[in-house]
Amino acid sequence: MAAVFPTLMIVPTGIGCEIGGYAGDALPAARLLAAASGCLVTHPNVMNGAALYWSDERIFYVEGWGLDRFAAGELALRGGRRQRIGLLLDAAIEPCLRDRHLQVADACRATLGLEIGPVVTTDVALGVTLRQGESGVSWGSLEHPDALLRAGETLRDAGASAIAVVARFPDDCGSEALEAYRHGSGVDGLAGAEAVISHLLVRHLQIPCAHAPALAPLPLDPQLDPRAAAEELAHTFLPCVLVGLSRAPDLIQSATAQPGDLLASGLRALVVPEGALGGEAVLACLERNVPVIAVSNPSVLQVSSQSLGLEDRVIAAASYAEAAGLVLAMREGVALPSLQRPLVPLKPCSIARD
Repeated sequence: MAAVFPTLMIVPTGIGCEIGGYAGDALPAARLLAAASGCLVTHPNVMNGAALYWSDERIFYVEGWGLDRFAAGELALRGGRRQRIGLLLDAAIEPCLRDRHLQVADACRATLGLEIGPVVTTDVALGVTLRQGESGVSWGSLEHPDALLRAGETLRDAGASAIAVVARFPDDCGSEALEAYRHGSGVDGLAGAEAVISHLLVRHLQIPCAHAPALAPLPLDPQLDPRAAAEELAHTFLPCVLVGLSRAPDLIQSATAQPGDLLASGLRALVVPEGALGGEAVLACLERNVPVIAVSNPSVLQVSSQSLGLEDRVIAAASYAEAAGLVLAMREGVALPSLQRPLVPLKPCSIARD
């Protein structure tokens, strides 16, 4: 097998992708791309499956803001160490639900051998609100973002090298949006607000962070879509966050990178949904001439190669299996046109004369 072929995989959160818009349902695609490339950089939305997770040393777990800064060339990724995970709890979480999350953390310490602690509760409730834009994309806001940052600083100063956040989210049991999501249509209404929380912390602290919402349990639904089923297995969504953060790479300023750190200049391919080509990381890769593989993965967004006039700069793939095959071909030095039919004959060029 050829040397590793660092590949970036993005499935934007809160846009209702058919693959990656649910509870860890992009994990099989990530595992396949990690095997094809030997080194995959992706973000929690791809890897988090609530009580389910998959630990793979070939996969770098990088929060979305940090991933954008990495793709832009501002941050490098340094793997190879186990993170000490600080646990940040929202003061709005009820005592019984708080105990459930603490028990999950203790279970991960006892069963998986993770280093977790200290635990800090915010001095006031974060005040999470959920929103949905006219396009259908989910987002949200915090009433007290300063409380989030203060708690994060406390954990960092106490020795945490990564932070798992648990914020109390509004319960919307019985809402049309939740019912649609549980039955396999619509957008994850929590995802946008989760991204706001993790973005704030990573930008402020420059250490790995990821979020798990605290919610009251939902009633049993026999008609549940399999893609949403992982969220029904436990009292919390925290296990996958703790496992992901335990191996998350350190975020290093590119100017201080050392041999062995992964820089944006080392990226060899980007895999992204065809309708989500307008993100900062995608545009940074296009500017650097990194091959972009656009996978058919419908969502509420329609920012396609056609709408951006990039048809000639984007490689189309009908599935993640095809995308993995393209990555493997590039890794092995197989020219992609040789795999396509018809194969256009070469045409001799004439030599210009003065």
